[in-house]
Amino acid sequence: MERGIYTQNEILTQTEAWEDALNAVNGMRDALLHLAHGNYDQILFTGCGSTYYLSLAGAALFQKLSGKLARAVPGGELLINPETVLTDGKTLLIAVSRSGSTTETLHAVEQFRLEKRGPVVAITNYGDQPLAGLADEAVIIEKGREESIAQTRSFASMYVAVTAMAAIFAGDDSLYQSLWKLPEKGEKLISAYKTFAREIGENLDFDRFYYLGSGACYGLACETNLKMKEMTITHSEAFHFLEFRHGPMSMVTTTTFIAGLLSDANRAHEQKVLAEMKALGATVAGFGESGTDVSFDSGIAECARGVLYLPVLQLMSYYRAMAKGLDPDHPNHLSAVVTLDTL
Repeated sequence: MERGIYTQNEILTQTEAWEDALNAVNGMRDALLHLAHGNYDQILFTGCGSTYYLSLAGAALFQKLSGKLARAVPGGELLINPETVLTDGKTLLIAVSRSGSTTETLHAVEQFRLEKRGPVVAITNYGDQPLAGLADEAVIIEKGREESIAQTRSFASMYVAVTAMAAIFAGDDSLYQSLWKLPEKGEKLISAYKTFAREIGENLDFDRFYYLGSGACYGLACETNLKMKEMTITHSEAFHFLEFRHGPMSMVTTTTFIAGLLSDANRAHEQKVLAEMKALGATVAGFGESGTDVSFDSGIAECARGVLYLPVLQLMSYYRAMAKGLDPDHPNHLSAVVTLDTL
């Protein structure tokens, strides 16, 4: 099998999984509306690795749209340090796992249910695995399934589902309906910027990558940074935009690439950071709705279009891995599912 063939296909076909995610959420909209009216002390997202980063983005989006307190925690932390996460109040737990069988997440959900902390919603690509059976409600996105180890299509599909759920919890039907435009806009975006992604990815003069994001975009910056680490074994890190000045900018050189996931509300502050880093010698690229190096031109509200940040940045990692002679389908030391005997 040609190296990288699965990863390439999964990135390029991911918009099919976005649509599947929307259909999955829509099919259980009444159940989600019922959960949305619960009196929760907090909404807690949990996952491991990529799905923890998805949880960071999802929690920020949920709180912004619904006004309900939301936070994210790794599955392992929820399991071994629950006293730092849970309160005496009722919690809605949203557990995210591509495989539905990650040890830390499963055991954390089992413990949560045993202690009767509140209802559980699972978001996964495999409905026949244990996580779905532990949940009160499960969003199953089968078209997000992958052959490769690094999450791309699966992550994007589950993030679209979280975005749709956030719109439901916010009671914003207009925002919810706008999500059905995403697959078409994603197709156009991939077509328009595939060459751009290849040019950056294949430029092996870059020796370090930084991903900057604010609000919900911080979780997405963490995830795209992880793809660069996993696929290409390259030094990469993610930071909040304004935090980058507080120490990390000391690492900037002429061989640095910085991706800025630009928001609408804070764009002036964020672009100023990028301009300062460019003056220090870095190559910078802004990603956003319009007037940026990678422009979505989607016409979709900012809260609903977060998934559009992902495909071009995923492709950058894929092309870099290929240029380095690596196999992005099988990153170093990694397996598709982390299962542990000691927890």
